[in-house]
Amino acid sequence: MPNADQTPNRFPSTPELIIRGRRVITPEGQRPAAIHIRGGTIRAITAFDDTANGLPVHEAGAAVVMPGLVDTHVHINEPGRTEWEGFLTATQAAAAGGVTTLIEMPLNSIPATTTVAGYQEKLEAAAGKLYVDVGFWGGLVPGNASELRPLWEAGVFGFKCFLVASGVEEFPQVAESHLRAALPELAALNAPLLAHAEVPGPIEKAAETSIPGQPTHRYATWLASRPREAENQAIALLLRLANEFNARIHIVHLSSSDALAQLQTAKSQAARLTVESCPHYLTFTSEEIPDGATEFKCAPPIRESENRDKLWAALREGIIDLIASDHSPCPPAMKLREQGDFLRAWGGIASVQLGLPIVWTQARSRGYAFTDVAKWMCSGPAQLAGLDTRKGSIAPGYDADVVIWNPDATFRVDPTRLHHRHKLTPYAGRELAGVVETTFLRGQKIFDKGELPSAPAGRVLYRGQT
Repeated sequence: MPNADQTPNRFPSTPELIIRGRRVITPEGQRPAAIHIRGGTIRAITAFDDTANGLPVHEAGAAVVMPGLVDTHVHINEPGRTEWEGFLTATQAAAAGGVTTLIEMPLNSIPATTTVAGYQEKLEAAAGKLYVDVGFWGGLVPGNASELRPLWEAGVFGFKCFLVASGVEEFPQVAESHLRAALPELAALNAPLLAHAEVPGPIEKAAETSIPGQPTHRYATWLASRPREAENQAIALLLRLANEFNARIHIVHLSSSDALAQLQTAKSQAARLTVESCPHYLTFTSEEIPDGATEFKCAPPIRESENRDKLWAALREGIIDLIASDHSPCPPAMKLREQGDFLRAWGGIASVQLGLPIVWTQARSRGYAFTDVAKWMCSGPAQLAGLDTRKGSIAPGYDADVVIWNPDATFRVDPTRLHHRHKLTPYAGRELAGVVETTFLRGQKIFDKGELPSAPAGRVLYRGQT
């Protein structure tokens, strides 16, 4: 694992400093404050003018000073598919986007993180390449129930499964029988199960009844191929099993607003349930996606404008707990942009660098505050991963992970300025509000005014690590 204290860095090391600003976001709310940092940890939060101890001061002025973002849904794909994305480029993009902690998904790499041996290969591949702190989810697939406890004890933060084909053969989908075999163990471990909540039945029915003869370059064809009912039925199954086994369930990338009622009911009955959505579901609408624009393809699909508005309302009501990127890149050729074939193109949107401005652009127009964004993108994801005693908040005892950003500045997305490996993005040319100025990881600058350090300072995170 890389050691941030022993690697040279283009920026001067600042193990002891004060960051102060007029808009500091703490668990108690927004206020002027000075953040006192020593040894990579926040030691105190004091009044704005309390800088008399002679430490260097980083002045944030009127910019927002927020906890470093925690992104719990990132596909990095290394080893095995590093030509899609890799630890170096993904974590550089994260640092540039104000993200200081990633939890990486167990699939799209070869091998998948479904065994301890596969996890060890992942750790070896990450060594020396991390610009931010990175932890790992394990995977639940048919036949690996005996690997769950060893993976948990080795340090993964929980387990991801698919209830429908994942798109890669190394990570097959699970059926109810596999969930029933695994959930008693996961409940005993108190390990969260993250579920891609779509079931095959409604998708297969759509393929038989709605899709034949439809032009595959039309976005409407892709949307019809992944009906809301696939999500709704999957969520109903997961909620039933969560109740039966008293298991922790997390619904990833919620797309169907039709499922909100059953999720709200489950939460009111104290189900051990959390829910996320993603920036693309909260920004784009199916009505605006041009035919042939396969850079917009993801699964579940981006739905109608009224669906998007209901997802935003669910964030206000607490039905949706957090926002994660689902950064899922691939080589541009796999998007089949020239053919514009939505049914054959790879699905996934790469956005880890842009998550904060994407969300803020929509949130500010809907009356949300900086504290809401911090809850959805910092403390909420940290809590899901069990990192909420050291990540996701500006508070004494926490890692000094901080992003300073200008909420009033706007910019137009230039793909050439993105740090992730491939630049094809549905956000190209879109004007966004919120410019990341500086990112600190454990008190050390890892991004400043467009510049990245010459050497990575991130570390591998393990569950239970202090």
